[in-house]
Amino acid sequence: MSQQEIPPWLREQLARLEQLQQNLQAVQMQKQQVEAELSETDRALEELKNAKDDEQIYKYAGNLLIKVTKEAIMKDLQEKKEISNTRTLVLAKQETRFKESLKDLQTKIDDMLKGRAQSAQPDRNPQS
Repeated sequence: MSQQEIPPWLREQLARLEQLQQNLQAVQMQKQQVEAELSETDRALEELKNAKDDEQIYKYAGNLLIKVTKEAIMKDLQEKKEISNTRTLVLAKQETRFKESLKDLQTKIDDMLKGRAQSAQPDRNPQS
């Protein structure tokens, strides 16, 4: 089927399908980034748990390293972890919704195409 043979309703549905696929990819990429941040935060928390209470600890603040207390950085990292967990849940729900929408739209397009193909075929068993 050439571009001109594709009916407008089908072009519209295919455009919607493509947009949903792009949105799904964007959400999946964001989810991967948040999961990577969460993993990094977990590693930092684990290292801090093994650190002595009197050990010097520094954190990045832009281009600077600033000395911080162990309890202050632990608190910051725990908050960051909670936020990351929440973002991961939200992104997972969005991902599920996009997947369901894609599946529904694909089914709708398939049904439309089947209906169109059946209506284009001549009736093989005409009843007299």
